[in-house]
Formats: sequence, structure tokens, C-alpha cells
Amino acid sequence: MNVFICSPYQGDIEENTKSAKRYMRFAIQQGHTPFAPHLLYPQVLDEATERNKGMELGLQMLKLMDELWVFSREISIGMWQEIKAAQELEIPVCYISTEEV
Repeated sequence: MNVFICSPYQGDIEENTKSAKRYMRFAIQQGHTPFAPHLLYPQVLDEATERNKGMELGLQMLKLMDELWVFSREISIGMWQEIKAAQELEIPVCYISTEEV
């Protein structure tokens, strides 16, 4: 199953990146194929000036996913956009406790 990893990026980018990698590993260990746009696009796009392009690309990839997995107690604006898009696409949204990972 293809799963979209939805977790915070902005703020403490170093810690949030480390967490997103942990969530990816968790999905892989469950036998799934994860995608985390916030681990990919900041490597090639400038976060300050091209964030919207990264969001747009991530939402395009969301269309190919079987589920969206949310990892966070606090939902950022970017995460909310991903959750809303998944709901509109009728892609199941699963909230996963970060304590499980």
C-alpha cells in the first residue's frame, strides 16, 4: 500500500526531519511504500521562495496514494491542506500516535 506521510516540517526543521524519517521507516516496517514530500522537495526547492510549488507537487503525488497517515498532535497549515485534499479525494486519513513509532 502506498502511504503519504503527513507530519510537521516548519519550525524545528532538524527535529521534524528526523521524525519524518522515523515515520517513513515505520511505514516500511509495516510493509508499505511511504512518500514524504517534506523530505524530498526541500532538497531541490528553496523553502523560503518555492514552498507553494513543493506543496503543489506533494498534493499531486497524494492522488497516487492509498492512505494518508498523520503523525502529530498539532496540525500545521501545510498538514491541514494535505488532510483536506485527501478527504476531497476520498483517500482514507489515519491518525497514528507518535508513541507507536
